Amino acid sequence: MTTALGASGTAAHATLPARNPGMPLDLSLLTRVRVNRSAVERRAATLVTRRTVKKEWQAAWLLRAVSVIDLTTLAGDDTPGNVRRLCAKARQPVRDDLLEALGMAGRGLHVGAVCVYHARVPDAVEALRGSGIPVAAVSTGFPAGQTPLDLKLQEVRRSVEAGATEIDIVISRSQVLTGDWRGLYDEVRAFREACGPAHMKAIVAAGDLGTLRNLALASQMCMMAGSDFIKTSTGDEPVNATLPYGLVMVRAIREYQERTGHKVGFKPAGGIRKAKQALDWLLLMKEELGVEWTGASLFRLGASALLTDIERQLEHFVTGRYSAAHRHPMV
Repeated sequence: MTTALGASGTAAHATLPARNPGMPLDLSLLTRVRVNRSAVERRAATLVTRRTVKKEWQAAWLLRAVSVIDLTTLAGDDTPGNVRRLCAKARQPVRDDLLEALGMAGRGLHVGAVCVYHARVPDAVEALRGSGIPVAAVSTGFPAGQTPLDLKLQEVRRSVEAGATEIDIVISRSQVLTGDWRGLYDEVRAFREACGPAHMKAIVAAGDLGTLRNLALASQMCMMAGSDFIKTSTGDEPVNATLPYGLVMVRAIREYQERTGHKVGFKPAGGIRKAKQALDWLLLMKEELGVEWTGASLFRLGASALLTDIERQLEHFVTGRYSAAHRHPMV
């Protein structure tokens, strides 16, 4: 059992890779990008039916999923108290008795990051001090991105000054929909510079972009501008993280690495609530980009409710019985 689970507790928390420095804007990409919607949808549909993981291997993958969660609270009623409780869960995401039964006691399992609004960054930084868990802040007028550029840049800088080491920025969808690719590149580049030492995740809001080709182009532009991760959604779009969206984006990551040699991470977010979904995303990453992209250095799952279902599935593996959700409270 320990052998099966061993890969889940350590490699997933490797140091983040070298920053993506970006590259000069290459508008010739506009004539080269093609996306076959039927082929994308067919590949996404068959991906989750051709391969499955069972028994101890499923438990191992679920523990890996825990280690890549960006545990998130983005609510209007967030308070210092509920952020502290969320951070306590981030430090110890799975009950001790379950970890002991799984051979993972003392392995230091924790989530990938805690993600909050700017106003709650100091609370999260204090609550996570000494844990090694990064604090991520959503910035740039999240979720709509409809605020002036100078205010967006100021918000990014202030979040970094407050202690956030990861910044989730949101792009201006209008620049994609109107074909203003230079404007998109310049804005994301400005966000990258404002982030300073903090890693930047660019939210492309896939469900707002109209076509899969727009999604592929927006992903490439964000990476060219220096994004360290690209992220599917804010969670407020009509459609959020789907496997077809993910497939287009991870193949853009692969193409960017082949062209530049730089590795960029991927974060699906929005509507990921079930353990089975987490396994599907991990399988996508393993098959399309390789095992390295299943660890927290290059892959995150943006979620607020996913952890509860994963804990329930782990308890079922250990005891043979499903528990009520209230046995695994988030906060």
